[in-house]
Amino acid sequence: MKAIVQDAYGSPDVLELKEIAKPLVADDEALVRVHAASVNPADWHVMRGSPYFIRLAGYGLRRPKYPVPGTDVAGVVDAVGKNVTRLVPGDEVFGWCRGAYAECARAAEDHLVPKPANLTFEQAGAVPLAATTALQGLRDRGELRPGQTVLVIGASGGVGTFAVQIAKALGAEVSGVCSTRNVEMVRSLGADHVIDYTREDFIGGEQRYDLIFQLAGTRSPSECRRALSPKGTLVLSSGDGRLTGIDRILTAMVSSPFVSQRLVTWVATPNNSDLLTLTRFIEAGEVTPVIDRTYALGETPAAIRYVEEGHTRGKVVITV
Repeated sequence: MKAIVQDAYGSPDVLELKEIAKPLVADDEALVRVHAASVNPADWHVMRGSPYFIRLAGYGLRRPKYPVPGTDVAGVVDAVGKNVTRLVPGDEVFGWCRGAYAECARAAEDHLVPKPANLTFEQAGAVPLAATTALQGLRDRGELRPGQTVLVIGASGGVGTFAVQIAKALGAEVSGVCSTRNVEMVRSLGADHVIDYTREDFIGGEQRYDLIFQLAGTRSPSECRRALSPKGTLVLSSGDGRLTGIDRILTAMVSSPFVSQRLVTWVATPNNSDLLTLTRFIEAGEVTPVIDRTYALGETPAAIRYVEEGHTRGKVVITV
């Protein structure tokens, strides 16, 4: 089968389209014929092996431990292990896997669920990590309740476009922060208010929010706190994938015990329960993936270069 293979850390030039053996599934796994996969900004951090702690986290010190990148997947089940009970060959599925940038990929059974009936494979491939990050950040870490006010900083990005829609689906009044060129797009997602950060200081106004979901930008936690209600919550995520924002997260963790507002951060974890929740939102028409561009499998280096630039509107998808 054809796959994108990375034998060394570095720029997108290290990614090569090669012919490799089809992966063998374990007893609790399924083999998926990949129709679409999406690019997450974290993919290019892993590709470059930078920051260095990524290598220490199990991705390989000197060279990538897992040569085929990609985690978000949508496709058709090709084969299943002997302990798999929920999936059969021919099922259309989406979820998480290892090695999504390939014609076939293996995935744990509990990391796959049926593809939403109203999505294409390309749309479904855009959902898993970004939408789960938005859902967990708002519902679990932010403890969002109906009627609360939410500010999404980075509303036009991969996680942000899902966050605006999910916050609305959870009953919030949503304000989205983005650049001028994305104002109408964010408004079309259902945002009650859209703030163009090039023209308006979204921190310095009189509005106070129950929850601020910071996915992008350079504002510090102390600055964001000024726009929070006295008992509000600041949820910090490197949703734009730029781990250079980790300094904000560390600052929030240190200061959180000493302020009345909640400052929280976390790392999204894959699970099929959240994928099923997202499927309900999607099939009800409350959440729709936003796709900026699609690339063929052999164009994966160009796709990752584009995501590295940091100006995507929604998600970038690889079609297979």
